[in-house]
Amino acid sequence: QVQLVESGGGLVQPGGSLRLSCAASINIFRSYTMGWYRQAPGKQRELVASITLGRNTNYLDSVKGRFTISRDNAKITVYLQMNSLKPEDTAVYYCNTRPSIYPWGQGTQVTVSE
Repeated sequence: QVQLVESGGGLVQPGGSLRLSCAASINIFRSYTMGWYRQAPGKQRELVASITLGRNTNYLDSVKGRFTISRDNAKITVYLQMNSLKPEDTAVYYCNTRPSIYPWGQGTQVTVSE
């Protein structure tokens, strides 16, 4: 059974940085475009960033220039480097394929606050 395990979240002040990591229980990264998603309280889950097998990337407009997605297929890990964080980035962050075809993991909470 595939499991997606996110880590790296936390509490950070506005302007701060975090790096999220996502590991999978089986090697799905070699076959799929991977994405980072987030869900804020009372809002729908949204795609934040994605990266293809060829490492082409796409970003939500509101995070362009601040977030960077990368992947290490050998380590079966996808990363999300988040800089210049804003309070509106507060959410639970998840990884999955794009489109999402596997069960969602528990996610990792990112809170941006003074």
